[in-house]
Amino acid sequence: MATLKTNKKNISKKSTSTVIFVIAIIFFAMTMRTPITGVGPIIGDIREGLGISNVLAGFLTTIPLLAFAIVSPFVPGISRKFGMEKTLYYSLILLTIGIALRSFGSISLLIFGTALIGIAIAFGNVLMQGFFKLKYPYHIGLLTGIYTVSMNVSAGVALGISNPIASNPEFGWQGSLASSIVVTLVTLIVWIPLLRGEKVDLSTLGSSNNKGNDNKIWQSPLAWAIAIAMGFQSLLFYCSTTWLPEILISQGFTESSAGWMTSIMQYSQLPMTFLIPILSEKLKSQRLIVVFFTVCYIIGFIGVYFKWTELTVLWMILIGLAGGASFGLVLMFFTLRTKTAYEAAQISGFAQSVGYLLAAVGPVLFGYLHDSTLSWDMPILLFIISSIILFISSYIGAKERYL
Repeated sequence: MATLKTNKKNISKKSTSTVIFVIAIIFFAMTMRTPITGVGPIIGDIREGLGISNVLAGFLTTIPLLAFAIVSPFVPGISRKFGMEKTLYYSLILLTIGIALRSFGSISLLIFGTALIGIAIAFGNVLMQGFFKLKYPYHIGLLTGIYTVSMNVSAGVALGISNPIASNPEFGWQGSLASSIVVTLVTLIVWIPLLRGEKVDLSTLGSSNNKGNDNKIWQSPLAWAIAIAMGFQSLLFYCSTTWLPEILISQGFTESSAGWMTSIMQYSQLPMTFLIPILSEKLKSQRLIVVFFTVCYIIGFIGVYFKWTELTVLWMILIGLAGGASFGLVLMFFTLRTKTAYEAAQISGFAQSVGYLLAAVGPVLFGYLHDSTLSWDMPILLFIISSIILFISSYIGAKERYL
């Protein structure tokens, strides 16, 4: 009888800790995109308020991507020293400081704060899949789905509220930039129970031949396939959100309707970002998923290329479904193709370093092609070419094997 009561108590304790973990993950996900997506709608207010050039204003959206690329390779080693829970918590503190600094109304603090935000978010980007593998190895797909949906929903909310906050004279653009600090402060509180919970010493994971494993990442064709997939998935996302509204306006849409079409694309990602991680975990090979999102991408971009505007809603839905599916699958590659949480963090750091370098180049390249040809045809063709490269790299990464 005493044993039965003890078992029930342990089950109840485990259930409570799981609920706390999921809540903490949801809030953490909300901090990963809101400080970035909230900048775009008020970039004009920031430019006018500080008297900066369009080049510098545009660079504000590139700084975090460059920070992701530079910092990501070093994140696994830092987490190995401090532990994942503490490393992620410290990154939240750094994120909070970055949000506060950039909101003071100074050009130098705006740039420095934005850089700190990019560095902080890089830790979450790299470590979260390994964290899931470490804590709940049999529920990675479900946790990834919850995490990515929370991230995308909060990013959409930030897009919607940043301009109304900036339009309020009491807050202005500084208040709009500072608003995301509310989420980080709540997350810091919610994360405290995870710091007190059971921890796994990362130095015991894959401790044998670590240097060989570090070198293996750079030498592995599979690692490069995953990194290229991460890069072109990111490139397609950032380029489509940056330039598709302009492309649609050139095809006769108003600014408002082009914005709505982009919103449809963004929210079409949500079901895929939840379902694909769960589905991919159950499949030995994920190549059917790769074929699915490639077909969606190519049909959607072909529709845009030929200006079949009467079906633009369909093209946006297809591109959104493809974006959500490719993002969800590439994140799962970090855990599906590794055996330990530390290896997952290693491949995540490598892939995101390569990937975000590509993503940072993408929007500039698309803009250059438009300016040099005075047409959107070449940029749209580049969307299609990028989709094919994403298909090839993802198809290689989708085969069942390990690094």
